[in-house]
Amino acid sequence: MSSKNDRKLTKRTIDALAAIGREAIFWDRDLAGFGVRVYASGRKVFVVQTRGPRGPIRVTLGRHGQLLADHARKQAAQVIDRIKRGLEPFPAPVEPELTVAGLAERYMQGHVAVNCRKRTQASYRHIIQRHILPELGELPITEVDRSQVAQFHYRLRETPQAANTAVKLLSRMFSMAEMWELAPPGRNPCRAVRRYKEVRRERFLSPEEYRKLGRVLKEAEGTGSVRPSAAAALRLLILTGCRKNEILQLRWDDVDRAARELRLSDTKTGPRSVPLTPAVEAVLNGIPRKGDNPWVIAGKKAGTHMVDVDTVWVRLRAKAELEDVRIHDLRHSWASRALALGESLSMIGKLMGHVRAATTARYAHLARDTEKAAAAKVGGSLGADIFGPDADAA
Repeated sequence: MSSKNDRKLTKRTIDALAAIGREAIFWDRDLAGFGVRVYASGRKVFVVQTRGPRGPIRVTLGRHGQLLADHARKQAAQVIDRIKRGLEPFPAPVEPELTVAGLAERYMQGHVAVNCRKRTQASYRHIIQRHILPELGELPITEVDRSQVAQFHYRLRETPQAANTAVKLLSRMFSMAEMWELAPPGRNPCRAVRRYKEVRRERFLSPEEYRKLGRVLKEAEGTGSVRPSAAAALRLLILTGCRKNEILQLRWDDVDRAARELRLSDTKTGPRSVPLTPAVEAVLNGIPRKGDNPWVIAGKKAGTHMVDVDTVWVRLRAKAELEDVRIHDLRHSWASRALALGESLSMIGKLMGHVRAATTARYAHLARDTEKAAAAKVGGSLGADIFGPDADAA
């Protein structure tokens, strides 16, 4: 039931209102369409009713007591104006401005999870959580400028590679924000930040170090201080030049003895084959196959593969007095030995699964050393013929 009211709706007048028998609406004297609905229970709710282009509309503003009468009146006037102009009674809620943390989550879910491998996903999330979020996570993306990114980059200067990688990932996030129209175009704050020069770390095992490592591996396996599967994994890494996960995730189905090759279907650079040399085959022959476990390097739990060989490596390299040698240096050392034996850079790149020639080119200086040694050997031989065995060819 509706009722006219000849008084302005205020807290005092509303408190005095009561419904007789059933609910009733009491309208304000000064603002047409603004009223209060009074229920038989005594509950009172502010309402608005007016006509717009699409007909009459009635909406509820809020409960008397929780919403002050003066505030309700101002809100009612705004609602009436919007309805008469054909708009929704209430404006759409303003979405909070997207922060770097919000952008990072969208980037991980909308791009990385769809387009990147699991290892890449884990690496990106680690960089975001360790470096980007603590420094920039709470900032709205529209407030991040070049100076802030430069300061962020500078604070990581002690680890140049990590600094460059973090800024590179941040740049990709802002590029996707532009593509998704979450940020204005041409405002990527990372583009003008100059990256640090990275010095690639190179460590190659010498023949004597290889022999020492071989002895330590054999002794550790003999005493039982190293599991046979871990020893086999390290030997395969030494003998193949493969990446760590390529060996740890090797399946028995990947071992093609007829074709004498390892068929790696899921590597960093795509599917590739690794020749099955006699030395590699000898290691594989010494690995017992555990039931229906598909993995060559079996884990402790049934049906799993080993995931942590680094802990074993740290212990073994200490015994071999090779504390500065990383597992990945075994791959570099494989390339170094191949160059010393006269293999070309292009062949080494193919055997190692490099997609770009530039990746293999990092070993070019080793190739030059090999060329100089070969030239010295040839020159010495010719010099002996020309000057005689006792002559000083220098």
